[in-house]
Amino acid sequence: MTIGANTEKILTELENNGFEAYMVGGCVRDGIMGRKCNDIDVTTNALPEQMIEVFKGYKVIPTGIKHGTVTVLCGGESFEITTYRIDGEYSDHRRPDEVRFTSDIADDLSRRDFTVNAVAMDRHGNMVDPFGGKADMEAGIIRCVGDPQKRFNEDALRILRAVRFSSQLGFEIDSATAEAVRSMKGQLDGISRERVRDELDKLICGQNAVEVLLDYSDVITAVIPEFEPSIGLDQRSPYHRYNVWEHTVRALGAAPSADLGLRRALLYHDIGKPACMKLDETGRGHFKQHDRVGAEMAENIMRRLHYDNRTIAVTTALIANHSKKLHNKTDVRKMMCKIGDELFFELMEMKKCDNSAKNEFVLEENVFFDQLIGIGKDIAANNECRSVSGLAVNGSELVQLGLKGAEIGDIQHELLELVMEEKLGNQRDELLKYAEQRCIK
Repeated sequence: MTIGANTEKILTELENNGFEAYMVGGCVRDGIMGRKCNDIDVTTNALPEQMIEVFKGYKVIPTGIKHGTVTVLCGGESFEITTYRIDGEYSDHRRPDEVRFTSDIADDLSRRDFTVNAVAMDRHGNMVDPFGGKADMEAGIIRCVGDPQKRFNEDALRILRAVRFSSQLGFEIDSATAEAVRSMKGQLDGISRERVRDELDKLICGQNAVEVLLDYSDVITAVIPEFEPSIGLDQRSPYHRYNVWEHTVRALGAAPSADLGLRRALLYHDIGKPACMKLDETGRGHFKQHDRVGAEMAENIMRRLHYDNRTIAVTTALIANHSKKLHNKTDVRKMMCKIGDELFFELMEMKKCDNSAKNEFVLEENVFFDQLIGIGKDIAANNECRSVSGLAVNGSELVQLGLKGAEIGDIQHELLELVMEEKLGNQRDELLKYAEQRCIK
């Protein structure tokens, strides 16, 4: 595992002052596995006041003195440094009521959630691994440190974190830990919605997201019960080979793992189907308005999870339009007008992912979606009119024709519609002439 110069400096400062110093947790796990690591956590036998003395030449923030943590800024990076500790009871199922400092790093590692996160390494590459975390990394196993029920009682979010790590790392959850995940999932109801939201976002972008979402759908419905009707619901459609939930998950899995926005929209895109399902006289399923209903449901869920307004707006716009049919360049212009250029291209990718989780013949439509993407790129490159601001006349010129108030907005939108439909050219004289005739009428 290669460590950066700033990390080396932090560890060296502690060692040179007679203290032990280890990197610990996710950074060690990711380093051993060859994954990119963003945050370096350091643990030491130095007490908080001793750390402050060691780093008196640095900017030090007393982030959590009570729990033994200070943050040190070094070379533009921030490092959380925590004294070895033993946690007391977790009466709120999130944070220990009290902590007791210890001089034994093994005691500190024993309080951590999973064995793969309970490995420490010093700057020389020496590891402390009392719970077999490295072996579990090599075997691809997520296993609680000690008793899973005790770990999950301390912090119920660890139930969801186990599933998230399985998704991100592509690891299996060991049987005892998995049993506790399922039996204790109801405790997730007491976890803050922001923490649940952040874990879900990481989970759905994992390399193993499809398998995990299918295998642990009961954990997902514990935090988003609105998905429950989708589990196992036969769509009874010639277009579909999967039930609603499996279709949802496999469509999500077709999106790039780095595209959180697209994966999030796909997670919710068919959540409205159960409420909208109607069977015709042949027994075939139809789902009219499921996109609109799904967008409304997704908005309610996302507000409950405390997403910001922009993220909600973007996600629900994609869901509300994912079933809309586009046939030609005029339709492309109108959709770009409705949701913006960037979201238009994201919508096309969403449609392709959606089709990838249907019966094979539906994939032929993806060729047409690629053509629509090409049309959209041409429209953008040529700056073709697709917004009121792109019209060759402005509101002031319409005022001079005697229009006022809401009339101006109405005529602008009428002109835009005609221009996008190529029934009028986007030339000032032509638009003013049409507007003048409308005024006369």
